[in-house]
Amino acid sequence: MTTFAVRPGSSRRLAGTGTLLRFALRRDRLMMPVWIAVNALMVLSMPNTLEGLYGTPAERADLIRQMETNSSLRAMVGPVFGDSLGALTAWRAGVYAGALAAVMSLLVVVRHTRDEEESGRQELVASGMVGRRAALTAALLAAAVANGVLALLLTAGLAGQGTTGALALGLGIAGVGMVFATMAAIVAQLTESARLARGLTAAVLGAAFVLRAAGDSATDDGSSVLTWLSPLGWLENLRPYADERWWVLALLAGSALLQGAVAYGLAGRRDLGMSFLPTRPGPASGRLGSAGALAWRLQRGSVLGWSVGFLLAGVVYGGMTEGAADLVGDNDNARRIFERMGGRSGLTDTFLASMTGMLGLVAALYIVASVLRLHGEETSGRAEPVLANAVGRLRWAAGHLVIAFGGAALIMLLAGFGLAAGYGKETGPILGACLVQLPAIWVIGGVAVLLHGVLPRAAAAAWGVAGVALLIGWVGPALDVPQAVLDISPFGHLPKLPGGSMEWGPVVALTGLAVVLVAGGLAGLRRRDMIT
Repeated sequence: MTTFAVRPGSSRRLAGTGTLLRFALRRDRLMMPVWIAVNALMVLSMPNTLEGLYGTPAERADLIRQMETNSSLRAMVGPVFGDSLGALTAWRAGVYAGALAAVMSLLVVVRHTRDEEESGRQELVASGMVGRRAALTAALLAAAVANGVLALLLTAGLAGQGTTGALALGLGIAGVGMVFATMAAIVAQLTESARLARGLTAAVLGAAFVLRAAGDSATDDGSSVLTWLSPLGWLENLRPYADERWWVLALLAGSALLQGAVAYGLAGRRDLGMSFLPTRPGPASGRLGSAGALAWRLQRGSVLGWSVGFLLAGVVYGGMTEGAADLVGDNDNARRIFERMGGRSGLTDTFLASMTGMLGLVAALYIVASVLRLHGEETSGRAEPVLANAVGRLRWAAGHLVIAFGGAALIMLLAGFGLAAGYGKETGPILGACLVQLPAIWVIGGVAVLLHGVLPRAAAAAWGVAGVALLIGWVGPALDVPQAVLDISPFGHLPKLPGGSMEWGPVVALTGLAVVLVAGGLAGLRRRDMIT
């Protein structure tokens, strides 16, 4: 156990913060730009998309009437507060951009606080002239830099729709990011595991989304108490481009400052490497007596969280199916976007196909995170004691990969059951539509395995691959990009189910490609030196 020497004065408690901040930004030079770019492009593409969908005052008025009467759609995207392109952009993308900023922020903070302590690197850093709270400060500043850049991009990109509204939306999204950055800082003091810290903070984000959705389904103006209990609800009640409520920014700033103060207080009351909620020790025997059992023990919380989330998302999207058909109505532009996402079948089947495709894109994030658990175990040094026993590298890796690839199948299966339950119709075609996403998800996972096995120091680039696939699948159809661009993503080659015809050729080809990528990664892992 290592403890810090007491250094009087706040300046000494922050000694070395600048150096640690530069190091954190250097380590995140791939991850941060990807998250920022995906988020910014998603938001900045909306004005042109919405202008094509709702180009006339009559179409916008009809949209507002539909949202006032359709509680399921309000639960998904929130209420509409204005009919300008800026207001519609804030309505359509604001909540999701805030959620993406929150995920980016919690990943950054946990990586540079609890991850560093868990790996033992922070102990080495603390032995130098580094203040007690320098690491926490650097992590929060890194998150602030990322959210600040995002806010600047959004403000500049949306200024043509109105500078005031663009500034409000940019600051609001960045504010949500900082609320969850400071929340992650608190959780990192409470838990002894970086994995648990990320999971708990993500669970709070999920609860915030559910509270906002429940509140918005109950009222059409964001005034529900449940909406006001969620930071995502604060973002929508900021009302960019619709008589901005600037005082709502004080809620975001005050929450971030208060949580930051709590995190600093907790950091000063524990030893380095310890936590207020320590994990339960135990011998690696019985149910933990194999590499696969250990991998399951390490990843079961993540699998459970993703499973519950996908099941609930399926229920929500299934319940929206009929309402989405009513919303599209006679809007040919909206119909064409859904057809590019879900195929040229009946509108209900097209909507279901587009939703299963979106769930598949999100599942790609799960498989990357699960595969890169191998990388985390290796870089932290925890893999060495396991491999020092009668456990080969392939057997060690196989335990994690079974959970990664099998877990992806599980969460998509549960999403299918949720969609069928919410829609209230036949289960078979919907389950097939969800499971047909697996080959593309496995290809993304295979890329992560290949990078970890062959280029371990560039393994984080797998997040960029998943991010590009998400961006193409999410924004590409709305921007009417060429089919050649859509085909860059493995998801662009899948059959559009339900409603379309089942094409086995692309499914088999993508599955074979995933097998080749995994085999290449495992071959590289077997031959290279372990990261030290």
